[in-house]
Amino acid sequence: MCPVCASDSLSEFLSREQVPVHQNLLMCDQAAAMDIPRGDLVLVACHDCGFIFNCAFDPRKIMYGEDYENTQACSPSFNEYLDGLVRHMIVEQDVRDCHVVEVGCGNGSFLRKLVAYDGAGNRGYGFDPSYRGAESELDGRLKFFTRYYDSECADVSADVIVCRHVIEHVPRPLQLLDDIKKALTRTPKARIFFETPCVEWILANLVVWDFFYEHCSYFSGSSLSTAFQAAGFEVQSVQHVFEGQYLWLEATLPKTTPRIDKRPGTVVAQAERFAQSEAKLKEDWSRKIRACAAENKVALWGAGAKGVTFANLIDGSRQLIDCVVDLNPLKQGHYVPGTGHPIVSYKALTARGVSTAILMNPNYREENLALLRAAKADVRLVEQL
Repeated sequence: MCPVCASDSLSEFLSREQVPVHQNLLMCDQAAAMDIPRGDLVLVACHDCGFIFNCAFDPRKIMYGEDYENTQACSPSFNEYLDGLVRHMIVEQDVRDCHVVEVGCGNGSFLRKLVAYDGAGNRGYGFDPSYRGAESELDGRLKFFTRYYDSECADVSADVIVCRHVIEHVPRPLQLLDDIKKALTRTPKARIFFETPCVEWILANLVVWDFFYEHCSYFSGSSLSTAFQAAGFEVQSVQHVFEGQYLWLEATLPKTTPRIDKRPGTVVAQAERFAQSEAKLKEDWSRKIRACAAENKVALWGAGAKGVTFANLIDGSRQLIDCVVDLNPLKQGHYVPGTGHPIVSYKALTARGVSTAILMNPNYREENLALLRAAKADVRLVEQL
């Protein structure tokens, strides 16, 4: 049954057995990285609303604690993107003099920007079991709680709810939305801002490494709207952001019961096309990297979920890829979950003899090329071989 619209009209389009359950867990030991718990990825698409989910997902396998590290803020270009979102919220949506709650705040970088923005006058409250840092910052205007956000947090007043890259980790997204709604009983005029990956972008671009265990729920623009309407919110807008890779939704609590629209669009057809292409795409990548590795040492650039999934799909035995590059210093010196590839700084590539690096996300191409030039590293950066 579809967790969003309760439809039984579902079709399976992707199945991968025994994949690492975590892509962003810090693994300080190579043997432990290779021995990480595993689970099955069985993706099905709902024909009625277009929602995609892993019907084999087991939440008991997942651990979001202090060893979970998923920040992208070490990238200057991603920071610019975050700054753009902050400007949109404060300048265009007038999020000023507000109590802002961020659900799943990570290390607090986005919420910190909303509170520190000059003249905004906001106060922030971040909730995340993986948060590491001070409980209070900015003279008490910013506070963090190392716990999940739910209906028990209703005593924390919220004019604005922000939730970025959380709902895709939740097997029952309507439960998350219901918890948020219950926490807003004292502030019925609160505004809600959500961000999540866009499954239409993944399917249209045949990005085989963008499906992985941590993400058990995948939304199109229309299925995201359906979920919010089913949970009792009024959707104001859904936009494609970050070069189409993400969805940005804005919603409010309605005065009357909202109508629930179910528009699956082309998601089911795209999923069928993806299913027909996946095996060949993996085979082509494996063949190309094998040929490249026979002549030069090869690295992946990006030790987030994309890079980790790619390494597990293409080089599970560490025969072809020398290492994985990441700008996040907290990840450097650790190992890729599932395969045990070392995670290094781009500055280490020359010493390791790497001459080709495969870029996992094209949005970072220019930034990474500039880093290689500044380091005078003779490394070819490619998006495809």
